[in-house]
Amino acid sequence: MNPSDLVCFLKKDPAEFTREDIIRFCEANRIEMVNFRYAAEDGKLKTLNFVISSKEHLDTILSDGERVDGSNLFSFIEAGSSDLYVIPRYRTAFINPFAEVPTLEMLCSFYDNDGKPLESSPEYVLRKADEEFTRRTGCTFKTLGELEYYVISPRGDLYPGRDQKGYHSADPFVKFADLRDEAMRLIARAGGMIKYGHSEVGCFCNGDTYYEQHEIEFLPMPVEQAVEQVIIAKWILRMLGNQYGVEISFAPKITVGKAGSGMHFHMLVEKDGRNLMVEDGRLSPFARKMIVGILDASDALTAFGNSIPTSYLRLVPHQEAPTRICWGDRNRSVVVRVPLGWIGADGMTHDANPCEAHRREDRPSKQTFEYRVADGSADPYLTVAGLVIASLHGIEMPGALEAAERLYVSGNIFRPEFKERLAEFKHLPASCVESAEALEAKRAIFEKNRIFPAGMIDSRISTLKAFNDRGLSEKIYGNNEAIRELVEQYLHVA
Repeated sequence: MNPSDLVCFLKKDPAEFTREDIIRFCEANRIEMVNFRYAAEDGKLKTLNFVISSKEHLDTILSDGERVDGSNLFSFIEAGSSDLYVIPRYRTAFINPFAEVPTLEMLCSFYDNDGKPLESSPEYVLRKADEEFTRRTGCTFKTLGELEYYVISPRGDLYPGRDQKGYHSADPFVKFADLRDEAMRLIARAGGMIKYGHSEVGCFCNGDTYYEQHEIEFLPMPVEQAVEQVIIAKWILRMLGNQYGVEISFAPKITVGKAGSGMHFHMLVEKDGRNLMVEDGRLSPFARKMIVGILDASDALTAFGNSIPTSYLRLVPHQEAPTRICWGDRNRSVVVRVPLGWIGADGMTHDANPCEAHRREDRPSKQTFEYRVADGSADPYLTVAGLVIASLHGIEMPGALEAAERLYVSGNIFRPEFKERLAEFKHLPASCVESAEALEAKRAIFEKNRIFPAGMIDSRISTLKAFNDRGLSEKIYGNNEAIRELVEQYLHVA
């Protein structure tokens, strides 16, 4: 039932694709063009196009890759010595659903002049983090992304949606479910493993413009594949938006007072096929240590996951976004949320369907925990790499379980009765400048074992400080024109 054209034809898992497999698929399906794709520093996919002139030509580009100018892709690469190799990752191959001629797409990795992986390439940083986690724990780290976005279109007044009441709305009170459904089908054909899609809270009109928020959530995958499918999904959504004549925006904030768009990441760790997030019917000590590591690094993690000034218009109280560094169960205003995980919730299917047997006890646990801070401006490679390294930091942190108790909250932390407790928790950064300062203070967590190169950290700090946005939220509060201009500037970030 796999919708991928290549999986159906080759009858093997994408991780097993070979050069010969790709050539055989291209021959049988009359592929005329191959596109190399790679995410640069701005987070958007870049393209190198090839018209296939012969089998030998195809074999050459699949074997050798091609050269690109790294100085125009990454600010940390100087023009005087800027050549990089891009080498395709065969497992990422998919048919371009928008091309007029049969075209194959593949994501690429960057290599330096010695043929070594580019140390500062975000995709290689993630690979190093993943390998380090497995080496030190013997476990597999899995994650899934939640991709939130707005569809922006001319206003239509038939069956109007309710302001900020768009959560899980259905036709005809949601206008762009068909775009979302088509995107999900195309993402699945491109190899994305999707959990579900739905409309989100954000729904409002501003003059003659209509804004409608949606979300696509993925299934847990090894971290490299999880990030790849988010990147491809963003490209597919934007391409579809262009076809529909609407704008798709992953911006963290569209306007003050309306729901912002996050890019949440759920995490779990497996060993020998067993989910280590659960022990004796509750969240395991292993999971709580991971959470504490993420909380300890959470202010610095914003440097990778909240990279523009409007990121900090989203991280405000009472908007289902975190502001204080704490964690809790089923709580959407904390940095790390532990969602329902079917623990102790047996018999529901049997109750709804009396003819059905009880849920099998040997089904693997689906328990995850969710990092809720990042948004659409995130570099997903670096954000997930940071989460992996922060989790390791927590696993090895003395007193982690005691810290987990101190940082746990139950219920809505903004209720009056929690006022004193709320004051105990540190604030997340409120600007790019504060985010840079947090990264500066905690860079050793990420630089340990050379996972994040020091030069990359320096570059990230410099970029964030250049926004000079300390106190920006207070300065533009109530100034609708200034807010509109700021949002427009970053509407199509990453």
